[in-house]
Amino acid sequence: MLKRLSLAAVLASVSCLAACGSSTGPADTATPGEGGSLTVFAAASLTGTFTELGRRFESAHAGTKVTFNFGSSATLAQQITQGAPADVFAAASPATMKTVTDAGPTASAPAVFARNTLQIAVPAGNPAKVESLKDLTDPKVKVALCAEQVPCGAAAVKALDAAGLKVTPVTLEQDVKATLTKVELGEVDAALVYRTDVIASAGKVTGIDFPEAAQAVNDYPIAALGTAPASDLAKGFVDLVLSRRGRDVLTKAGFQAP
Repeated sequence: MLKRLSLAAVLASVSCLAACGSSTGPADTATPGEGGSLTVFAAASLTGTFTELGRRFESAHAGTKVTFNFGSSATLAQQITQGAPADVFAAASPATMKTVTDAGPTASAPAVFARNTLQIAVPAGNPAKVESLKDLTDPKVKVALCAEQVPCGAAAVKALDAAGLKVTPVTLEQDVKATLTKVELGEVDAALVYRTDVIASAGKVTGIDFPEAAQAVNDYPIAALGTAPASDLAKGFVDLVLSRRGRDVLTKAGFQAP
């Protein structure tokens, strides 16, 4: 009887070791669904859509926390190449993504997931009576633009060049959100921003289409980074963005399909 009890105890111990395993592994190496942390660097114009996709990703992967760093794509790319901890990078232009891929391999090849076009944003009521891109050349019209080194600024330069126009802005901002804020606060009469940001303003500004915007469409690439601590989670988030569910969120916000 004692021998049987001893044997049962040994078998129970072995069974527990096999079933329980070690639970002390780092959370960041967890596979999707097992929890962990994920850090996503994304262009400022993706703030609303990616915040929503982040909530969906957390709901689908119990215990996972998604942290975002939104800002100018150029600034984010610089931070990543200087060693900032990021698992995923979503840029507002292929050029800023190339800055990152040139610095080192990525865990997944960059894939374009959305496109964005410019609009002229004016305050509610359009007090300066801006109707076209040419109106921005009037020295009486105060204009805000993104700095040329960031994607929204580079797109603005392309659009103005396509129209053969020269605009002297009263301010150059480091990302599209800051540029739009100048319009919302009434500090400028107009700005060139993305259509999606006009939509996200929920009526605080009015968007005006102009034909030259077709010459300055921005492609948005995304990639899981080669040094990503949470590599499985990073690839899972990229898959969500590229999926039909991700595209639905993006198109609802005004982005175009690639």
